Amino acid sequence: MIEQFFSSFTFRTIWTPELIVVLLLFSSLYFAITGPLRYHFKDSEKVPTKKKVYFHLGLIAVYFGFGGPLYVLGHLMISMHMFSMAIVYLIAPPLLLLGIPHWFLQTFWKFSIVRLPLKVLGKPLMGLILFNAMFSFYHLPFTFDRLMTNSGLHNIYQLGMLFAAFLMWWHIIPVFPKMAEQLTELKKIGYMFANGVLFTPACVLVIFASGPLYAMYTDVNTWSIAMGYCLPAGSDIPYELFSGENALPPLSPQHDQQFGGAIMKVTQELVYGVAIGYTFKQWWKRERKPVVIPNFEVMNPDIK
Repeated sequence: MIEQFFSSFTFRTIWTPELIVVLLLFSSLYFAITGPLRYHFKDSEKVPTKKKVYFHLGLIAVYFGFGGPLYVLGHLMISMHMFSMAIVYLIAPPLLLLGIPHWFLQTFWKFSIVRLPLKVLGKPLMGLILFNAMFSFYHLPFTFDRLMTNSGLHNIYQLGMLFAAFLMWWHIIPVFPKMAEQLTELKKIGYMFANGVLFTPACVLVIFASGPLYAMYTDVNTWSIAMGYCLPAGSDIPYELFSGENALPPLSPQHDQQFGGAIMKVTQELVYGVAIGYTFKQWWKRERKPVVIPNFEVMNPDIK
């Protein structure tokens, strides 16, 4: 299967070098801002190596969500499409937020074009509802097939959903407190539980459907349109991979669909579980921190 996949597509199709170049530019800009350009930002501090690693792991997650072999496989197997979505919307945003220095974002808070929209969009309820609503709407059969066969709409919707994912994670990992309403640790845990509940219906729809939901993976004409956008201009569409003896997917469309829904739900549970565990740890450390009782005799020497 692996050999057949790599022999059926060109290097450019499989590895998406254009996306690699864009992400390398983001990496270079990050190192410039956290390095020689850091002194141009107010209250800037040295960025720990750990944060730099988080940021670049986030860039790698974006790559595997929007490009690379996994993206191409996602046009053949819905399970791989679900896996790439889990990576880019559930794993990439928290990693990138953990890697961005707060003093960099603080620079933009003085601009009303940034501050005013975030006064509304930065509400926890907005982050909670917007991402999960967009995620559920995306997985409705009509919406899914429509977006997959329209490259422009699909790219816009993907970027919109990524923005909504950042708004959702923003309240769990507040990089810059002024730009997000602060939640207590208990509220953060409740927030993640609520996200898990709202995330579930789309996964249930995919896992427990009585048959394949998406024409993208059952109708060759719909699939060929979507695959045409995935390939470089002028490339031949490998119809032999869709069905027949040389078909690439090892599972039937329905079983592949069920597997994809399970991947998405399990990944969500793991990621949210890690987030809840980290939040609980921070809460525990704060509660165990000793309380300093002021010495009133030192503060008020006249008291006897």
